[in-house]
Amino acid sequence: MIRIEVVQGDITAVRADAVVNAANSTLLGGGGVDGAIHRAGGPEILEACRELRASTHRDGLPTGDAVATTAGRLPARWVIHTVGPVWSGATDRTPLLRSAYSRSLAVADELRARVVAFPLISAGAYGWPLEDAVDVAVSTIRGASTEVEHVVLVAYGEAADRLLRAAVD
Repeated sequence: MIRIEVVQGDITAVRADAVVNAANSTLLGGGGVDGAIHRAGGPEILEACRELRASTHRDGLPTGDAVATTAGRLPARWVIHTVGPVWSGATDRTPLLRSAYSRSLAVADELRARVVAFPLISAGAYGWPLEDAVDVAVSTIRGASTEVEHVVLVAYGEAADRLLRAAVD
């Protein structure tokens, strides 16, 4: 069974085998978590992402999928980049959000990572309602078949922290 821990703060400072990046499909950096990871990790991450774009992901990383790169200067070995869906009130994109978590854990298994830090995927600029994002994250991680032993859910802000702690306890 996966041990889930909640911390509030900066995901770029979390010590883990792998840190999950809520990336955009270009893999070339952006705002929010994506920008913070690229800034803190340094140019090695961007270079590794460019190599992925040139070789296997010319059209970008599909929503719900995940890939890994070096973590550069982060206190982790790898960054697992995943693209979450943009929230829509008209279309249920929950399966894509679940896939972003599941695929990230599958990539972590391929890397043999045992401790993985996650942000709340899609809950920032992609507009996913916070309570639902928490429910999807926790239920997907708890239900996963994985070798990952410890997941750190990193809350950005007090509301996310409160909701995550309530869902995990």
